[in-house]
Amino acid sequence: MLKLCRGVVAAAGAPAPWQSLEVDVDGERRPARADTGLVGQCEPGDEVIVNTEARDLQLGSGGFDVVHANLTRGLHGESAPGAHVMKLNYSSLQHAVAPVEGEELRVPLGRPVAVLQLHGQLAPLAWALHQARPNTRAGYVQTAGGALPGAISATVAELLDGGLLADHVTAGPAYGARKEAITTAGAIHHGLAEAGWDVALVGPGPGILGSGSALGHGGLAALDSAHAALALGCPTLLVARMSQGDPRPRHRGLSHHTKTVLDLLLAPVTVALPPGAPAVEPGRHELRGARADLDGYRSSGLPARTMGRDLDEDRLFFAAALAAGTALGEMITT
Repeated sequence: MLKLCRGVVAAAGAPAPWQSLEVDVDGERRPARADTGLVGQCEPGDEVIVNTEARDLQLGSGGFDVVHANLTRGLHGESAPGAHVMKLNYSSLQHAVAPVEGEELRVPLGRPVAVLQLHGQLAPLAWALHQARPNTRAGYVQTAGGALPGAISATVAELLDGGLLADHVTAGPAYGARKEAITTAGAIHHGLAEAGWDVALVGPGPGILGSGSALGHGGLAALDSAHAALALGCPTLLVARMSQGDPRPRHRGLSHHTKTVLDLLLAPVTVALPPGAPAVEPGRHELRGARADLDGYRSSGLPARTMGRDLDEDRLFFAAALAAGTALGEMITT
């Protein structure tokens, strides 16, 4: 059952798509967030229903309550014009959207797709791509595997504002971006065949689902994303999850998340490796060495933390994502 509690907004941050709040729940002042695209803006004094599950479980990527409903002002929303397809369908948060998918199917597309396994790879990937190929139109397709709300990521907003991303589409169960897609394949096709993207960056939102098992983790969403890209005729690059600072042995060097996807893929993909990376068995896949400008990325001011570690504490993680961006630029044909 949902773990829901009544509360009263004690403090509200500036109006934003993902609004920061403090909510008084049974005398405890707790951090909370409101997805204002679903529940509207909140103000101090509003009576709200909050989902407390993630904070009560002390999840590192979900240490706050989430507003389920604003009983004071958020019960009379209207669907967007033209909206006719449900997201979060058959849940209490179902809402109608206008999907990007059209009737025409153009394959093969021929433009490259980079598939991420962690949201923390997005900024270094996009930055290195634009260093290699300035003025590239790169669109981000947000998939399942991590956070579903499109508004949650400050990184995406920063990349859009800085011109490193041209667009943002939430696909499948993910929702709330500039555009909505029913499927990942539909989002990729829209971006590359209709919206004029040069390349698609496809991966989960912040946070990741995980159980420590080979198949029970959000990184496995990359398998479906890569297959969709390959089926659409796109040269496909898997952004390797690598680490030298993760305390868990299964993520040291090439993460078991990436190894599992490479083992299960039905067709070859490209994997970029930074200088000095540990040896990787290629199997059926193409390994490509590529430059990773760590100093340049550090100077960019873009996000440089992953799993609580900064760039200097896990240089290999950022180097692998940067190398992927460099290699992706080389895959773009003019």
